[in-house]
Amino acid sequence: MIITLDHKKQSYTIDVSKPLDISIPLRASKENVNAWYIDEPKIAAVTEGKWIGKVSEGGTTNFNNITFNPHGHGTHTECVGHITPEFYSINNTLKQFFFMAEVITIQPKKQGADLVITKDHIEHAVTSKNPDALIIRTLPNKKEKLNKQYSNTNWPYLTEDAAVYIKELGVMHLLIDLPSIDKEKDDGKLAAHKAFWNYPKAPRFQATVTEMIYVENTIEDGLYLLNLQIASFENDASPSKPVLYKIL
Repeated sequence: MIITLDHKKQSYTIDVSKPLDISIPLRASKENVNAWYIDEPKIAAVTEGKWIGKVSEGGTTNFNNITFNPHGHGTHTECVGHITPEFYSINNTLKQFFFMAEVITIQPKKQGADLVITKDHIEHAVTSKNPDALIIRTLPNKKEKLNKQYSNTNWPYLTEDAAVYIKELGVMHLLIDLPSIDKEKDDGKLAAHKAFWNYPKAPRFQATVTEMIYVENTIEDGLYLLNLQIASFENDASPSKPVLYKIL
């Protein structure tokens, strides 16, 4: 189905019958993508006496409990409540779900023992004017991102200057294919999160960060329509399903 979308005084034609899912599915397996030193997700049938919620074992329905952590077990979207002493829910802060988004690809550069994404990277990669959302694909972009065990790997991260620049571009929704926009072990500084959310000076309550996406190599850099789907969790973060639609 082809639709026409008017956004910021421009018209875009989009084929909504061809979604490009950039989320990572959650599986009850040690092969599930994982970060932050936690066990794998668990999906198990409910049992009560002789009854089991598993049709293949004699139950009438499949009826599972699921145990997982949104931050460590896959694609998730978080609000400023991730770093505040006050409670803020992603379900109450994310109220719109369609955005114009630019996909960019960046090769992080060596900085001491780290790999970083800098302001210079962002300045040279972003070509659209004032995108609502920015989607960062890092290189190398191998399928192992779908089941990578990130704990104690010192993954690449955004410098504080890069996060400030992204905020100054007017980006409200930042998506990245890493477990965090910050350094794995940074003594709790969370410099990139704080810079992007402008916390604590004047928090951007409507802004979100989505981490652990996977953008296939077949998806070209450029402008897309983003549908940012979340589950209705009253929590700082929710598992999410960002979906892109190519602009014709």
